[in-house]
Amino acid sequence: MSSPSHVNSYYAASANDKALRPTLTGEHRCDVCIVGAGFTGISTALSLAEKGKKVIVLEGSRIGFGASGRNGGQIVNSFNRDIDYIFANYGDKIGQKMAKMAFAGSELIRHRVEKYQIDCDLKHGNLFAACNNKQFEELKAKKALWEAHGHNELELLDSNSIQEHIGSERYVGGLLDRKGGHIQPLNLVLGQANAFEALGGQIFEDSKVLRLEHGVPGKVITEQGVVVADKIVVAGNAYVFGLIPEVEKKAMPCGTQVIATEPLSKELQKQLLPTDRCVEDCNYLLDYYRLSGDGRLIYGGGTTYGARDPGKIEAIVVPKMLTTFPYLKDVKIDYAWTGNFLLTMMRMPQVGKIGENLYYAQGYSGHGVTNAHLMGEILSDAMDGDTERFDVFASMPQYPFPGGRMLRVPYTALGAVYYSLRDKLGI
Repeated sequence: MSSPSHVNSYYAASANDKALRPTLTGEHRCDVCIVGAGFTGISTALSLAEKGKKVIVLEGSRIGFGASGRNGGQIVNSFNRDIDYIFANYGDKIGQKMAKMAFAGSELIRHRVEKYQIDCDLKHGNLFAACNNKQFEELKAKKALWEAHGHNELELLDSNSIQEHIGSERYVGGLLDRKGGHIQPLNLVLGQANAFEALGGQIFEDSKVLRLEHGVPGKVITEQGVVVADKIVVAGNAYVFGLIPEVEKKAMPCGTQVIATEPLSKELQKQLLPTDRCVEDCNYLLDYYRLSGDGRLIYGGGTTYGARDPGKIEAIVVPKMLTTFPYLKDVKIDYAWTGNFLLTMMRMPQVGKIGENLYYAQGYSGHGVTNAHLMGEILSDAMDGDTERFDVFASMPQYPFPGGRMLRVPYTALGAVYYSLRDKLGI
């Protein structure tokens, strides 16, 4: 039987730690068992280990196999739905509490990178780029909104000043967030996994969970072993199936695709992104890009409903890249990959507890780098008795997609077509 492996991505090729952890065999006992070794699972595990808890993490494939090791690597603040939407739809009480958490995920990432000396090519600052005047007005409103809630490291850029950051004439303006940034995401999760193991934690790879047995304690059962735990966390996000169906029906896996060019010359890097910020545009089906630590352009965009082979990914993403940077037409593409993120109806994270001791967190809807790290700390606090932040998320209603599993994809694909048309028309 072959060992599990990551997809053939630039991140996997440049991973700092390629060691395969053991497969779970036999029976083990711990305080908390976590299903899933991505950002949510490893962030939760590390936070619990810092509190002195005995924690076991079970991963069906490899650490960071899912979205945590495949994403665009961008540290973007707030949630998919911004603070004003939360106030309008959930009220002032929840709005005030959520606003205090909107920028906490990026701060936690920086804290851990520094504390544990994680080598993940951390760079500071992200840009929101406006493709039309309507989007630019929305960025002005975002700046005012975030500043009203204490974020003062923002700079509005007009059509001239944005070209000091992006070598493209595509944009009418932008917003620079100095508290944002970018990283090699797989190395970030691997670095935290190493920190967790150094504190006594255990990670088992190639250990797919087959079922959960509820109770106190609960049991987590794999093909070759079982973990008996006082508390269980399901943190598989878009890559967990069948363990808690009542939660899985509330969200839908969606795919995105990414390419990485060959390493570029210093001159070309300076032409593309002179200040080395990462960028995402303001379209519904957005493009996002940045320079890697070794000078490649990593470019992603669009949404799919299922995996694609690398040739098709290039056919989708390269035209997007050339729309932004026409002068890259002769640049070689070294890697192309796809992966799933989890979308919720309200575009808000779904967090909750089932029975006395089964916790879950999922559905970051494209904001998983920061939100998943934050959620790990929140879950850890809740299991240690401090439920204040957990209760805020858990109190928010979680709606299933209409039509069940059969109709979720066509409904959402139809919505994507609608918003794509809006992007093109600038309305």
